[in-house]
Amino acid sequence: METSGPQSKLQPGSPADPIAFGKYLLLGMIARGGMAEVYRAKARNAQTGMGDRVLAIKCMRPQLAKESRFVEMFIREGKLAVLLDNDSIVRTFEIGRIEGRYFIAMEYIGGKDLTQILRRCQESNQRIPVPHACYIAAKMSEGLHYAHTRSDAEGRPLNIVNRDVSPSNVRISYEGDVKLLDFGIAQAMLKFTSEIGVLKGKFSYMSPEQIRGMPVDARTDVFSTGIILHEMLTTEKLFRGDTEFALMEKVRKAEVPPPSKFNRRVPEALDRIVLKALARDLPDRYQSAKELADELGSFMSQYKFQPGEMQEFVRGLFRADYGKEAGEIEACRRATIDTEPEEISIESGAIQLDSTQPIQTPSPMPTPSLTPSLPPQTITSTESTGPQKVQKGPQGGNLWSRLRDKFTK
Repeated sequence: METSGPQSKLQPGSPADPIAFGKYLLLGMIARGGMAEVYRAKARNAQTGMGDRVLAIKCMRPQLAKESRFVEMFIREGKLAVLLDNDSIVRTFEIGRIEGRYFIAMEYIGGKDLTQILRRCQESNQRIPVPHACYIAAKMSEGLHYAHTRSDAEGRPLNIVNRDVSPSNVRISYEGDVKLLDFGIAQAMLKFTSEIGVLKGKFSYMSPEQIRGMPVDARTDVFSTGIILHEMLTTEKLFRGDTEFALMEKVRKAEVPPPSKFNRRVPEALDRIVLKALARDLPDRYQSAKELADELGSFMSQYKFQPGEMQEFVRGLFRADYGKEAGEIEACRRATIDTEPEEISIESGAIQLDSTQPIQTPSPMPTPSLTPSLPPQTITSTESTGPQKVQKGPQGGNLWSRLRDKFTK
């Protein structure tokens, strides 16, 4: 079954009734938000090297594609995401356009995001155990450090900063793996959400310098990781406010109580680590995500923690969901369709939005070793389009700028 065109509603499909989407099969929607819809999928042709591996296809919502400046950022950041080949970052295999829809193809991670895990802990009146929380924060820090220090082919730093480290972007698989989601896309998403005024939930995980609108570096991601670690240890949000202004003021001041105030199982040594990660002033904070990861690793040695314990913990929290998803994934692997995929033409510059302002990308880098791998990471399309019109954002200006001005005057 084929989709009819860019204006038609994209059918989600199912393992029993797959929907052809270029060289992929859509096998059911797994998430929908204001910015994108995410589908389970698999490659239609085994020659792609993906076999029966289940993927996640994220399709940009049509209204976003009308904003050429957002599309340009989406593409640029997507190309960065393709370069990030690390066990603590969800791998992005391809970014492109099919039938007028911009998409990214990523590895599928069966499990739950950290927001869901924290919510389940609150509902069941329990906390994430101390060593488990430290393990999650350490793996996050390892992935962040890898991205922060990534260089191009000439050895020049790419200066990647996530800027959107939050529980909803941390995935814990049923195998116990910890993965940062959408790493390269985070900046694009953050910019768009700031313009449509839905950033309140993200304020809680920003650094003081980010709230002030100041330049940021790797240490802003360290601060955000510290917020998440504090929340995992206490099962309480660190920064709260009835209004955006009140919340931003609390983040700006960064007055942080030690987690042991809420959880007696947190020793003084861990309090010190958390508070250093959450230092308001940059010189007092960990200067790299690696420093935080190393400190957490040394602290965890006393617990003799094994990664398999994370697997047991997540599966124990979501026993019914784990069994259901395992069955769904097996059905997805068996899914097939009779028709052959149409040839997808590769047109360099097909998505260039303005011939006088080509999309800037990093200097060429060796394609990371991905297992399994896809063809070279070029933007693909089933159609050739001309320059798109830039549409103005919502009236009233940039909400993020207006809020930020209160704290920078």
